[in-house]
Amino acid sequence: MSDGPAAIDDASIAARTDSYFNRTKAIVSRFGDCRVTYAVFLRRPVISAPRLATDWLQAVAQQRGTRFDIEVMHEEGAWVGAGDPIFYLSGSFVQLVDLETIVLQKLGAACVAAHNAYQMCCELPGVAFLAMEARHCAGQEMQAMMAYAASVGGAAARREGAKGFIGNANDATAHWFGPGRGRGTMPHALIGYAGSTLRAAEMFHETFPDQDLTVLTDYFGREVTDGLEVCRRFPELAVAGRMAVRLDTHGGRFMEGLDPAESYAVLERHAPQAVRRYRSETELRHLVGTGVSAAAIWRMREVLDEAGFPKVRIVASSGFGVQKCRVMAEAKAPIDVVGTGSFIPDAWSETYATADIVDYDGQARVKVGREFLLRHHGVRKRNGA
Repeated sequence: MSDGPAAIDDASIAARTDSYFNRTKAIVSRFGDCRVTYAVFLRRPVISAPRLATDWLQAVAQQRGTRFDIEVMHEEGAWVGAGDPIFYLSGSFVQLVDLETIVLQKLGAACVAAHNAYQMCCELPGVAFLAMEARHCAGQEMQAMMAYAASVGGAAARREGAKGFIGNANDATAHWFGPGRGRGTMPHALIGYAGSTLRAAEMFHETFPDQDLTVLTDYFGREVTDGLEVCRRFPELAVAGRMAVRLDTHGGRFMEGLDPAESYAVLERHAPQAVRRYRSETELRHLVGTGVSAAAIWRMREVLDEAGFPKVRIVASSGFGVQKCRVMAEAKAPIDVVGTGSFIPDAWSETYATADIVDYDGQARVKVGREFLLRHHGVRKRNGA
């Protein structure tokens, strides 16, 4: 399945690459080609997510009738230190020089997003994550990159015992998470159309009777009332563990039944240690503030259990990045699934990948200050294209 545009013809590459690379290609073609080796790296720690870049390089090499040698120094999903080359790329200077711009585009953001996804999953190892990045992406190519990154970071976390990312919200990139299609039941728009949370749930179940039901509960500001009403309407789903309530309360108000005092009281009952140490303003908001707080999640768990629905799961969404996941872990918030697109990097400057040539026809040479990139002898994985 194609994940989006992947320019491999010369005209498309020339149009998308920086002009000085195109000019260098013309100059080297005139004065004589040589074999070069690039070191490709990021300036911050990341999780290695090179597949989009290396697959594209292999496709270009095939299109051009040449060969690139790609020595992956850190396998997909491995942690990479700042400045440590993720892979070395060798081949004809003429054939490689105009590819740098696009290669770096396909590498940097994916590695940082994978690192964010990995951290989030490790903070909440008992929680399953759904990637809901598509709406936050600048087009199809970024959407594919972010879904790939979430799958890499989630898989790395699974190797450490976490549940990780189990799927995403759309069909186009669902293959990164295994067989199947995009996941999700209802947006706020369906509830507005139906006129009530209960009626929206009924419409969904009538249309998709074989699917599990996750009901969005915040549209009318009655997360508890509407959530319980739907559970009582579908007791067979609730008892079978085929039902969930999704908390998506926006940051402008508290969940139904909560205020600052009651939020503190909820956490005192379940996770007193979480609020008895110094907290930043942001951490306190995640714990006892408005929106989807740890107190809100604990309160929803309380009312579900008290009403006889212990198997109804809680899906939490709204701003679940690394920091919020860490706070939720400290509060032992009883989340079953997190829906998030917040693994997308916040500081885009952190995603800038860099490449430097470190070898010209067997002569080690790199600009001053980048000597750390010079290759060391040893065994490396080789991917030929």
